[in-house]
Amino acid sequence: MKMAQNFENEAKNIKNLVQNIKKMVLGGVLVALATVLSFITVYHLPQGGSITACSMLPIMLFAYLCGTKWGLAAGFVHSVLQLLFGLADLKGISGGALVGSILLDYLLAFTVLGLAGIFHNKIKHDGASFTLGCLVSGLLRYLCSFLSGWILWGAYADQNFSPMLAGMSGNTLACFYSLIYNGSYMVPEIIITCVVGFLIMQTAGKQLKKLAGETAQA
Repeated sequence: MKMAQNFENEAKNIKNLVQNIKKMVLGGVLVALATVLSFITVYHLPQGGSITACSMLPIMLFAYLCGTKWGLAAGFVHSVLQLLFGLADLKGISGGALVGSILLDYLLAFTVLGLAGIFHNKIKHDGASFTLGCLVSGLLRYLCSFLSGWILWGAYADQNFSPMLAGMSGNTLACFYSLIYNGSYMVPEIIITCVVGFLIMQTAGKQLKKLAGETAQA
């Protein structure tokens, strides 16, 4: 009995190891894809921020296929890579602004993309559940960017950026400037990501569910 139980435990451990290796390989591929796509920009703002070729989508897809824990891990790895590639933008910044920027503009902003799978198996329609997850995680990234612009960079708010800012000053200007500035690239990015994500689920949903099933069962 003991030998049989030990054999069963060993088999279970091997099964879990293979499953984790598959997830790490898939995660590595999709993090790499997200990093490459982040360099393909449709529109780039002068003070930072850009509309990319759905660079958030691979992390969101991984989170949907492998679960929130793995999704957050992939999001964090992606955030570190984005930080390393964005070090030049942090030159001249020091103290609290530097720490705040690292957290809000990079580590938190990209890690939250790993929450895109929170509605998986909670909403039956895969297209709807994935799209809603993309929307929520994308809005959380927008929130991080908004807080960064408001709290850290509010002193640089420019009334001339939008007619909607006319007559504003002080903290009110900083708040609405960050909302509009970051929204000018994040809102289109979120919409494009949600649309493409929905189309992927509609056209390749069965294959993705199969992949998710194989990953979970491996």
